[in-house]
Amino acid sequence: MEDHGQQLTANGELLDAYSNAVSTAAAKISPAVVNIEIKQQRRRGGEVRGGGSGFFFTPDGFLLTNSHVVGGASEIEATLLDGSRHHATIVGDDPHTDLAVIRISAPNQVAAQFADSDAIRAGQVAVAVGNPYGFQCTVTAGVISALGRTMRARSGRLIDNVIQTDAALNPGNSGGPLVNSRGEVIGVNTAVILPAQGICFAIGSNTAQFVASRLIRDGRITRSYIGVAGQNVPLHRRVVRYYDLPGDSGVLVMSVEKGSPAEKAGLREGDVIVACASKTITSVDDLHRLLTEEQLGVATTITAIRMTEKIETRIVPARAAGD
Repeated sequence: MEDHGQQLTANGELLDAYSNAVSTAAAKISPAVVNIEIKQQRRRGGEVRGGGSGFFFTPDGFLLTNSHVVGGASEIEATLLDGSRHHATIVGDDPHTDLAVIRISAPNQVAAQFADSDAIRAGQVAVAVGNPYGFQCTVTAGVISALGRTMRARSGRLIDNVIQTDAALNPGNSGGPLVNSRGEVIGVNTAVILPAQGICFAIGSNTAQFVASRLIRDGRITRSYIGVAGQNVPLHRRVVRYYDLPGDSGVLVMSVEKGSPAEKAGLREGDVIVACASKTITSVDDLHRLLTEEQLGVATTITAIRMTEKIETRIVPARAAGD
């Protein structure tokens, strides 16, 4: 009986620790989360209403949300945790990553803090805060189910390195933050597979920060592309030592588009990209940051590990469709 009582106490302490982690994370991120309502004019007259979530990532009123939440909106209104309502304007919109930045004229906001999404692991606690069906500041919790997923954006472009979680998401959660146990943003909630339960997706925080900074600076992102779908993978230590590689991970080529620069350069499924344009590539985010407007039409060298062999080939990035 004593052992049984000790086990119950231990289980209770574990549950309390989990509950405390979730409630602490929710309390930290909730002041930064807003409810977004939009109006969109129909071509044949009338208007469509919709909504979602977003969160402050700067104190001076810049918010991150999903492109599919605010794209094409004629009017946007953000409701803060204190109930105040503010008109919002679109700063920039990137359908290819399903991310957008909007802004309200209300300084001194509580801004969310970002964590490194490349450092998260499957099994970690994940907490989602948003406004499903208009129910403001709803908290759901689960774990990181998997990393490195690929998802197709509404623009048709593949989004790489997506986070899968079983933290419950519903219509209205889109654009809200997915946070770790410290309340730091690890992703932007973007999609759920219906009618399946527990299969939800978020854009990684590293991608979100990069896209947000470009949208604030330029209002849009012009990309070059090479035509691969990729996933972060660790490199074998022997390969790293043998070739004296600066990083211990790279981008595994999951697929190669027909007629793409990658196919013309001879890249194949299973290759692991470790460098491009003399820059070390350790993650999909590294590759995305490199493939900017400056690389359009510029012949450059891409380095990959094929099986255990190091290969180099010339590649000419092309303009991404829709840019």
